[in-house]
Amino acid sequence: MLPKLNRQLQDETLITRQRALNALCDVLHNPEHVSAALKVGMAKSLRKLLGDQDGTVRWKSTEVLFICSNHAIGRDSILEFELIEPIASLFDDKHDEARLMAQRAIESVSHTVTGARGIVKANLIAKLVEKLKTETDEIKELVLDTMHYCMKVDTEQALTAGAMEVFTSLLTHGTWEIRGKAARDIMDISFPLAGKRRAVKCGCIPVLVKLLADPNFNVRSQAAGALMSIAITTEGKKASIGEGAVEALITLLRMDEGSEVKLNVIKAITMLAEHPEGREKLSEIVPLLEQIKASGGPMMNKVATTAINVITWKP
Repeated sequence: MLPKLNRQLQDETLITRQRALNALCDVLHNPEHVSAALKVGMAKSLRKLLGDQDGTVRWKSTEVLFICSNHAIGRDSILEFELIEPIASLFDDKHDEARLMAQRAIESVSHTVTGARGIVKANLIAKLVEKLKTETDEIKELVLDTMHYCMKVDTEQALTAGAMEVFTSLLTHGTWEIRGKAARDIMDISFPLAGKRRAVKCGCIPVLVKLLADPNFNVRSQAAGALMSIAITTEGKKASIGEGAVEALITLLRMDEGSEVKLNVIKAITMLAEHPEGREKLSEIVPLLEQIKASGGPMMNKVATTAINVITWKP
């Protein structure tokens, strides 16, 4: 069946190519079929179809590759046959479905370190950052996820492309999913010293402080995580304290029941307690941290103990 479908992909008749692609979308959910399809040369056929004149063919070709990318062998093949750039060429396709499926395929590939490196090597980061300014919300979420994985292997391209400024602009987006992912990506891009400095310079700290009171718990957690990352430097500590981060974090620690939120909040508090002004303001919550330490699990106990030690430290 697969050799026949591969021949049909190369047929000059449009409807034959479309039908073959529709059939493949059903067949390739089985990883064994993905392996068999690659053995009959289907990757080469799909690569050619990504540039087909028909919009439906381009869309269904990327859908086939997206389905393949959900399996390890499919992701490896996308890298082996150098399909990242041909797929990414559809980021600008006039058909919404083709653009969406291309972003889904690239996001899926980015989940592995080798895949993320392949995307960075293809110099796609700047293009992805630009798409965050213009694309639909559904695609923006995919791009933010792709950036998250790619910044684990390289942040330089993202910083050069102005990603910090774009992420900051998305912190006030109308959907909590995008606000949360933007805050998470700020935490990622703030890992190097250059990222922490850019975060202070571009003014994302006051927006992150406001997000500590966001209605959604995931947004609150990611905002606290981003502040924690930025506040590792003295400059970041001063800027965060000046924007009222200490008071906002104390309020959140007292009110929020979510363990994930609490963990990030306590980690951020620990960073700010390393500054004399922060330490003074945070002294009032030592009893609360003692309670959290006594009632939480091993990880909560560990971070609470560290926070208490930093807050109560005497020079």
